Amino acid sequence: MKLSSQSLPDDPVLLKQLLVEMGAQLERLQQDYALLRRKLFAPSSEKASDADSPQLAMFNEAEEILAAPAAEPAAEDEEVVAPIKRRGKRKPLPAHLPRIDVIHELPEHELTCECGCRKQVIGEQTSEQLDIVPAKFQVIRHIRKTYACKACEAAPVTAGKPAQLIEKSLASPSVLAMLLTTKYADGLPLYRFENVLKRHGVEVSRQTLARWVIQCAAQFQPLLNLLRDKLLESPIIHCDETRLQVLHEPGRDPTAQSWMWVQAGGPPDTPIILFDYDPSRAQAVPLRLLEGYAGYLMTDDYAGYNAVAALPGITRLGCWAHARRKFVEAQKVQPKGKTGRADMALNLIGKLYGIEKDCKNATDAERFAVRQSRSVPVLEQLKRWLDKTQPNTLPQTALGKAVNYLASNWNRLERYIEGGYLPMDNNHAENAIRPFVIGRKNWMFSDTPQGATASAQIYSLIETAKANGREPYAWLRHVLERLMAARSVEDYEALLPWNCSANS
Repeated sequence: MKLSSQSLPDDPVLLKQLLVEMGAQLERLQQDYALLRRKLFAPSSEKASDADSPQLAMFNEAEEILAAPAAEPAAEDEEVVAPIKRRGKRKPLPAHLPRIDVIHELPEHELTCECGCRKQVIGEQTSEQLDIVPAKFQVIRHIRKTYACKACEAAPVTAGKPAQLIEKSLASPSVLAMLLTTKYADGLPLYRFENVLKRHGVEVSRQTLARWVIQCAAQFQPLLNLLRDKLLESPIIHCDETRLQVLHEPGRDPTAQSWMWVQAGGPPDTPIILFDYDPSRAQAVPLRLLEGYAGYLMTDDYAGYNAVAALPGITRLGCWAHARRKFVEAQKVQPKGKTGRADMALNLIGKLYGIEKDCKNATDAERFAVRQSRSVPVLEQLKRWLDKTQPNTLPQTALGKAVNYLASNWNRLERYIEGGYLPMDNNHAENAIRPFVIGRKNWMFSDTPQGATASAQIYSLIETAKANGREPYAWLRHVLERLMAARSVEDYEALLPWNCSANS
């Protein structure tokens, strides 16, 4: 801000107020600049190490001194040897993989001992190597015999063929399963899969591949309906959304942002992850997706969820990971090597997470008791610090934004202590949406709304299968081979990931 001497107020009070405002604005700009530099050039991890974490040095110093043995100073002529980095233990190869035994025998001339007797087998040593058999391309020929009666002029009869997922298509269930897996589980764009086929002499255009994806997705709708019904029975649903660009959406510019919404829930033994495409981020979308739901809803503080959270029977939870993230940003713009108010908040939030780690394997009842005895006092301490800090913090600074976020979401944030089964943050939804975000870096956008909708449907199936311990290709092939024969609700339920054991 450039000011001339003529524009300065004569009143000392107004001049002082102007200087305070300019100082606050300068501080905000400096913090924004520092955060931008960190986002561009610094690691994005929010984990704090012992070496560069002021709050650990400040609040854990006594505990660390008591816990650590006193180090003896090295003698002047004593050589300091750096510790040897131990190599991690190799993990065994999966037990479900088939084994091929290759027997190694001693040569015949070494089987005779020096004493003249023949050596006998007394044991063996076994080692394993991973072997990969490259993809094998073959053609399935459907030969339908035609029969006719030579004694009369009755019309010939041709043997029938089972209903195909895509009629008059070259794609078998195995090809479709591989296509969907490589694109949505491995993030391989269609043009790369087109090139893989071309290397084996198979010419299939990416337009045809895209059409196969959309046609497959339409056939999966009965399974998706069952998953949606099961999700709405969950006591807790996590929700999140991320951007998606769709090039040819009627009435919209190709650069306009659309949205992919994710919902995650279900019992621990049958987790469900559903994606849904919508060009809008308005509150009408979660109202549609969660119609008829009653239970806890875990989200960030995006206002688009306010309408659905206000419905009878829905209780909204706040995300501590988002609250912590704000203080991490505030800590980054503190003077280097110095502690500040952000460190106090991070220390207390870290204690809450430490309590959750301690009771990770506890039952819901045990976790509830631990939260009441240990988490409640920490929350009370954090609330007292918040009430004291908020009035003395400039709202537009990084710390002010973190403090105001914590204050405005406090009731939702502390609500997780109401039950031992309630989550502390929305990391479940953020982890569920990550495969889509990673895949988007490869294929970048969807061409049409139909393609975006199909992507949401296939991501729903693959991520739900993975969450239930199913290998995506094996499960998709299992389903695609049986989908057209399904006639009843029971037939479709038998194809859900937790009801079938296809995994190889």
